[in-house]
Amino acid sequence: MTIRTMAMAAAVLAATAGAALAQDATAVPAPPPPPGEWRTIAPENLLVIDTNKGRVLVELAPEIAPAHVERIRLLASRGFFDNLVWHRVIDWFMAQTGDPLGTGEGQSWYPDLKAEFTFRRGADMAFTPVAAPVGALVGFVDSIPVQTQPDALMSGTSDKKVHGWALYCPGVAGMARDEGNDTANSQFFLMRQAYPALDKRYTVWGRVVSGLDVVRSLKASDTPDGLVQGPDQMTRVRVASDMPAAERPTAAVLNTNSATFQTLAQQARQARGADFSVCDIELPVRVTPAA
Repeated sequence: MTIRTMAMAAAVLAATAGAALAQDATAVPAPPPPPGEWRTIAPENLLVIDTNKGRVLVELAPEIAPAHVERIRLLASRGFFDNLVWHRVIDWFMAQTGDPLGTGEGQSWYPDLKAEFTFRRGADMAFTPVAAPVGALVGFVDSIPVQTQPDALMSGTSDKKVHGWALYCPGVAGMARDEGNDTANSQFFLMRQAYPALDKRYTVWGRVVSGLDVVRSLKASDTPDGLVQGPDQMTRVRVASDMPAAERPTAAVLNTNSATFQTLAQQARQARGADFSVCDIELPVRVTPAA
């Protein structure tokens, strides 16, 4: 099971690398947020991925992809991901795992999932806009970068909600699949860089809030197919709520409703100008290790 665009990704990585480097070079450091502006991630929405290179923390997104989040929780609770390798890693693109065979052809014993490429956003969903391109809003649902239709369209829909989808910024967690849309199962990938060609084509179920440096340090392939010889591995994967209290880390992310976030977003818009993207905003995180 592979991401369909991976085969062509190696050919375009050189072209996208320069843009990604320029984006990183203009990243705006965040001012220290005051204590009241942090949002603590609920333990049932914090995935703890321990690897031989270090720890990665992913915030799950049940409002955006409930079935996929439930699958990740289930497989983590069963220990399915433990000791699986990062079998496909493409620099300037992503790192893929979740295959018990380590070849890209394996999956769990559970049935495939229906695609959740998009979601419906109502007035009750916490959403912070940072830009308003023509006919759309771009912003955050928790730590997830998203694009949606504007609020003004809610009154004209039967469910009083509008169409939305997550955006493939660095750190975003997506579900791999075969050619069919409804073929995701257990393999997933974490983005090393932004890759908008995946938007609305692969289900987003979370985002790395801590440990993106670890994701980027995973051994990458030197072949066009992206398969890694002597790959790094995950040693243990658990949802924080399933871990003993003495082992459970906590993670707090800057609240996107805070004044500090608004300042951070404004600085990013000014720094990038016409090239601004929601991917330019890096949310500060505060991690407290287990006691």
